[in-house]
Amino acid sequence: MARRPCGIRFGPLLVAALLLAGCAAGAAGAADPPAFVAVVLGAGGGPGQDDLSAYLLAPAGSADFVSLDAGTGLAGIRAARAHGSFGDLRPPPDSPLDADGWILRTRIKAYLLSHPHLDHVAGLVVDSPEDGPKPILGLAATLDALRDHVFNWRVWPNFADEGQAPLGRYRYVRLAPGQPTSIPGTPMTVEAHPLSHAGVQSTAFLVRAGAAAALYLGDTGPDAVERSSRLGALWARVAPLVREGALRAVFVEVSYPDGRPDHLLFGHLTPTWLLRELRRLAELVEPAAPAAALRGLTVVVTHVKPALERDAEPHRRIARELAARNDLGVRFVLARQGDRLAF
Repeated sequence: MARRPCGIRFGPLLVAALLLAGCAAGAAGAADPPAFVAVVLGAGGGPGQDDLSAYLLAPAGSADFVSLDAGTGLAGIRAARAHGSFGDLRPPPDSPLDADGWILRTRIKAYLLSHPHLDHVAGLVVDSPEDGPKPILGLAATLDALRDHVFNWRVWPNFADEGQAPLGRYRYVRLAPGQPTSIPGTPMTVEAHPLSHAGVQSTAFLVRAGAAAALYLGDTGPDAVERSSRLGALWARVAPLVREGALRAVFVEVSYPDGRPDHLLFGHLTPTWLLRELRRLAELVEPAAPAAALRGLTVVVTHVKPALERDAEPHRRIARELAARNDLGVRFVLARQGDRLAF
């Protein structure tokens, strides 16, 4: 089984112990060139308004990004530029736009929305008056909710192409589950797979660029708590890609540290639940040797919910708990706003 590259730029608060097992195990693949680059515009799950789920993804060497969710927009672009995560990407001299506006309007080619909760769409909505024309891709339930309950001239002007008095800036593209679809303006394709999120349909997006793949999961609870089989179906879909070494990274949420009761998860994961789900994937990848099946796989942890209690430190707690339970040799990376990742 092919190893994954270790080409990750880590945020300043990442706990080093998290990387020891994964990077050491995956060192054999460290020379593999990255297939993707991602820029984290927002990594949190709320509360807070300026650091909500949004990840720009492009093939390595390209600046044609798709936004995986859009909870944060311009605020995340500014934070990422301050971190140097866009490198020397800047508008041409004759552009009337500043760097932030140019990236928003011209370098984000499309949006992939996992579900319509505000922490995943707020940036798109608030920035829409200044955005450029582009498609919004998602499952029908997500786009219908955006049309009926957000872009409806009551909550917000209708900048999309359906519903009441549409302005037509955005074009809804409904994805059929499991059917590969080209992402307009990019060389990437996407497959959408339904997830269960406390009674709301969420989505996992399998993005392909050539032979390489990246998997992004919107909010999801564990199958056992959700009384669902959707994560199991997703793992069955991607297991062959892991086996072939084609899956470069998995973006998956861990909203809470361990200790939160299952009935208060509200469709989210903890470190223990994530490891249980990853073990299910490992058993599909290598039934005879699941302990080594995911060794070196990059797993980007998203949607950590900040706590208001003094000294709660949810990021550090989640990092420690994942490190302590990581018997699969997975390379965990806690996403932080402004980070640039290459894998």
